[in-house]
Amino acid sequence: MLRLADLRLLLIAVTLFGGAWPITKAALPYATPLWFAVSRTLLGALVAAAVLAATGRLAWPARQDWPAMLGVGLLQLGGFFALTHLAVALVPAGRTAVLANVTIYWLVPMSVLVLRERVSPLRWLAAALGLAGVAALAGPWAVDWREPGMLLGHAMLVLAALLWSCAIIITRCFPPSRTMLDVLPWCFLLGGVVLVPMALLLEPHGGIGRGAWPHMLVIGGIVAPLGTWAVIEAGRRLPGAVSSVGFLLAPAIGLVVSTLWLGEPLGWDVLIGGGLIVASVLVATRG
Repeated sequence: MLRLADLRLLLIAVTLFGGAWPITKAALPYATPLWFAVSRTLLGALVAAAVLAATGRLAWPARQDWPAMLGVGLLQLGGFFALTHLAVALVPAGRTAVLANVTIYWLVPMSVLVLRERVSPLRWLAAALGLAGVAALAGPWAVDWREPGMLLGHAMLVLAALLWSCAIIITRCFPPSRTMLDVLPWCFLLGGVVLVPMALLLEPHGGIGRGAWPHMLVIGGIVAPLGTWAVIEAGRRLPGAVSSVGFLLAPAIGLVVSTLWLGEPLGWDVLIGGGLIVASVLVATRG
């Protein structure tokens, strides 16, 4: 039985992360991708730690917390952020929002094979509708594959979705002793362990320009701590089929924001794909 509180978490997560990619794309003329990822991760750690310290909940993690922390920190916040921030420099923000959030083609089969989760026929239908929506939004016919870096950018986004799916599976197999909010600062710091060396190696002359500071403050101060907490908890509490289909709302939101703000084109593929994704979410919540 799905709980309304868990669905609210899912809605918070997809709203924040759907809008994050257009904001990130807008920041990249003034910042290099990996250093922007470092800034959002470390600022997220600082904000989350400040909130916990103010409420008297900041503490060193227990032994039971480490598997989930390592999964989220290294895979979701480290690997996922590295791949997606590099890809958004090569791929339009709307397509990045679509492909980065398509955990459905990894999470549903992994939930069945690893967690032995039973998926109802309605939720299989929801998954099929969601994938059809993704195909409409990000179909290969809509891309000029001759553009430099386009194929590499798409491959990085598919791999990023796999890392996110693995992090969700780990948090469900090895739940922490406290809430994910309580261990979130440590997860962000672990993400920084991955991102900082990569930024130093791949972007030795990069950084965050003055024009990117407002974007970085929004992403690192609000989206990173609040959105990451919501998306982890939603993925941990909801069935894999429901959460993976629900995460598809993020690209739909990202495409709307990209169209209104960045002027990326809104065509029949966006309208049909968005409609199929909304339908898939409705079917999944009823299944």
